Amino acid sequence: QVQVTESGGGLVQAGDSLRLSCAVVGHRNSDYAMGWFRQAPGKERELVSCSSSDGSTRDGDFVKGRFTISRDNSKLTVYLQMNSLKPEDTAIYYCARRYYCASPTSLDWGQGTQVTVSA
Repeated sequence: QVQVTESGGGLVQAGDSLRLSCAVVGHRNSDYAMGWFRQAPGKERELVSCSSSDGSTRDGDFVKGRFTISRDNSKLTVYLQMNSLKPEDTAIYYCARRYYCASPTSLDWGQGTQVTVSA
């Protein structure tokens, strides 16, 4: 059974940086896409950034260069480096494994990690 586990969330101030990690356990290789999504209270879940198995990435429109996704295939781990954080970035951040970044659904979801940005 594949498990996806996020870590690295926390409480930070506006302008700070934070790095989230997501580890995949129970899968033999890295031939899949990994995406970061977020959901703020009262809002729908949205794409933050996604990394395909070929190394290509796609970001949500709001990212505008502030966030960077990367992956270490040897560790089956994907990271999300978030810089210049804003209070509106406050949300639960979820990691998901999917066939492709453009896939309409995900194969596996993590439990989420809370990111809170104070003004």
